[in-house]
Amino acid sequence: MTEKKKVALAACSGMSPYGLVARVTSTDTVDETDNTISICMGATSADRDGFRNLIKKYPIIAISGCDGDCTLKILEQKGVKPAKNINVLEELKGTGLIPNDVSRLDDEGEKCVKCMKNRIKKELEDFKDK
Repeated sequence: MTEKKKVALAACSGMSPYGLVARVTSTDTVDETDNTISICMGATSADRDGFRNLIKKYPIIAISGCDGDCTLKILEQKGVKPAKNINVLEELKGTGLIPNDVSRLDDEGEKCVKCMKNRIKKELEDFKDK
């Protein structure tokens, strides 16, 4: 039996409500799927040993919180081009969903996470046959 190809999720670690949604979306998705791992952006930024190789081992979906796209930029600075970059702020525009806390999810934040998990899981479908 062959091992399923893993996909890495690299979530924003910024201090905005959208960054919190990105982090919870990534954590929940890794918990709910068997082919994903998460990348710590702090360790990646700090150039920690294990992360230098990890960010080059698997295709990465970058989950940026806001229009700064820091997750994408950090990965590119490390010589890695993510397979996908999903921006939470952009994805939630027009949905009527607006997270409102940088450290705690309320009902509205949980709705944002649910929306984003559906989006990420849809993207993961593209990696099944690759």
